[in-house]
Amino acid sequence: MKSRYKYRIYPNHIQITKLNQLFGCCRYVWNSTLAHCNQLYSNGQKKPSYVDLTKQFITQAKQELLWLKEVASTPLQQSLKDLDQAYKNFFDSWKGKRKGVGANGRSPVQPPKFKSRKSKQTARFVGANYKIGQDKIYLPKVGKIKIVGKRKLPAEPSSLTIIKDSANRYFASFVVEIIRKR
Repeated sequence: MKSRYKYRIYPNHIQITKLNQLFGCCRYVWNSTLAHCNQLYSNGQKKPSYVDLTKQFITQAKQELLWLKEVASTPLQQSLKDLDQAYKNFFDSWKGKRKGVGANGRSPVQPPKFKSRKSKQTARFVGANYKIGQDKIYLPKVGKIKIVGKRKLPAEPSSLTIIKDSANRYFASFVVEIIRKR
């Protein structure tokens, strides 16, 4: 069973600038990929694979848009994976492969939507792309960020999501696999 542990973090001014740049890059990758996929659908074509989208919207885009190189690549890849999963959930709901009924009474899952800078911003790190210290977390190309009120995690986290809410508060959310004892 997976469990999420959320903690408040306090980045300094330089780190806030770097995190905002990271959130903007993740949002750019999501929105530009979504616009591309919507254009393909309107032309009657299928959505490209995750690998093709990664090549086009991360690898090639970094050659043209130098500011994409200034942030860690893992959150950009995770943003594309999230979009890919959103499309999968949407199509599975129309095929009847997902349970439940949505608010409109028809489709349990709505199609992916464009992200706004005014709503919640997220960037997810997975694997060995971050380090957890005593009262700090280290993020690549951001630095060590102070974390407050840290309870001990029951296991090694599988991912870390940095969240900025609409009130400009920052959080670190860890996903941990918990083994139930029987």
